[in-house]
Amino acid sequence: MSESDFDFIVIGGGSAGYAGAATASRLGLKTAVIEGGPEVGGLCILRGCMPSKTLLESGHRAEEIRHAGEFGLRAAYQGADGAAIRARKRKLIGEFADHRRGQLENGKFDFIRGEAAFVDAHTVEVRLLDGGTRTLTARTFLIATGSSIQWHDIPGLRETGCWTSDEVLDSEHIPASVVLLGGGAIALELASYYQGIGSRVTVIQRSEQVLKETDADVAEELVKALEHRGMEICRKTKLLRVERVGALKRVHFFHEGKERSIDAEEIVYALGRAPAIEKLQLARAGVKTGHHSIAADLHQRCGPTHIFAAGDVCGPVEVVHIAIQQAEIAARNAARTLGHLDGAMEKTDYRLALFAVFTDPQVAAVGLTERDARKKHKIVVAKYPFADHGKAMIHGSQHGFVKLIAERDSQQIIGASCIGPDAAELIHEIVVAMHFRATARDLMHIPHYHPTLSEIWTYPAEEIAHEINLMPP
Repeated sequence: MSESDFDFIVIGGGSAGYAGAATASRLGLKTAVIEGGPEVGGLCILRGCMPSKTLLESGHRAEEIRHAGEFGLRAAYQGADGAAIRARKRKLIGEFADHRRGQLENGKFDFIRGEAAFVDAHTVEVRLLDGGTRTLTARTFLIATGSSIQWHDIPGLRETGCWTSDEVLDSEHIPASVVLLGGGAIALELASYYQGIGSRVTVIQRSEQVLKETDADVAEELVKALEHRGMEICRKTKLLRVERVGALKRVHFFHEGKERSIDAEEIVYALGRAPAIEKLQLARAGVKTGHHSIAADLHQRCGPTHIFAAGDVCGPVEVVHIAIQQAEIAARNAARTLGHLDGAMEKTDYRLALFAVFTDPQVAAVGLTERDARKKHKIVVAKYPFADHGKAMIHGSQHGFVKLIAERDSQQIIGASCIGPDAAELIHEIVVAMHFRATARDLMHIPHYHPTLSEIWTYPAEEIAHEINLMPP
């Protein structure tokens, strides 16, 4: 091999890219990571999971202050300091990014700053950020370039101007009123943040259901809770145009049989993201694509047997822990391809696919939705509300429930949803139960300390176990 050749080249230095490179390096593969972004860290650290949760924490604390009187406390919410919120966010994200940069630059693999494009199936040309180009060859590749904002053509939007999540996460200005375009996780989390710190919030969603990844009853419960807090959520809409009216921005849309318009100080565009693959020249390498993303199989291969993909570029679930899992499997399969590791090629298992949204209340789910489970299995479903649960009542929770889904014949838990306080934490009990293929009866018999939020899972588990026991064979 020449000096520029590698066993494994990773294109993208985010969470998936680093996980794949670290795994390959530990397995003895000569590895390089190529990162073309102006900053090092990846979407999750720089403009996604971590900064958004930092802002949401401020919004949540503000909401708690507003409700202090319910707990016998004298406190009054006096507004948010946008500059202080941003400073705290920047400090934390700086620490996270520095740690990731240190991991990438620790010498375990080559770290190259530049934009890569395939020349052929074993060669990439890198346009270096500090000038010049470099041609590299490798025996195997991992594509992990993440995603970027997906723009839809809305008349007047470009001329009027809008924010994306990038601007929200780094702005010290807090608009008095905000219109959010979109009803997915990003839109609803940002809506919760702004609602928490005192902005007037309107969400405009194209389809009838927000959070399409969840069941309809979960989505409806979230809408009810957010509207109870004063948020306006308009569903089944069609965006018509955007214009500036004095100091405000006006969104025109079709809703409930007529044209409506809403004025706000700022518009936040949150209509989804798309795989960042347009500059990679994938066709030159024979990489399969479909619906604007890379088509990867369960081995994470994407056409050629030596090229793999992980994370947002291929889906099907665009969350960090799955991106990391995919990348680690891809690296091990690359090692097997090169004879560095024994055993059969691994497959990514989505049985425990996990989903969480940090709205208030939080939403989380694992495994199959009730909608999908009914298509594949004979199931038994049970729910229990937080409003009737002791610890949740002490907490002051008015909305939400937990839902368990069990396969009738095996009695195994195959899915669960939770909307309510600390849902993103509570769901992990069911993740563990499903990992060990536990039944509802198993979960019912696991001791739970009283009073805790987590003991709420025992109620639907008991209901399912009782119902299955009464069913005829």
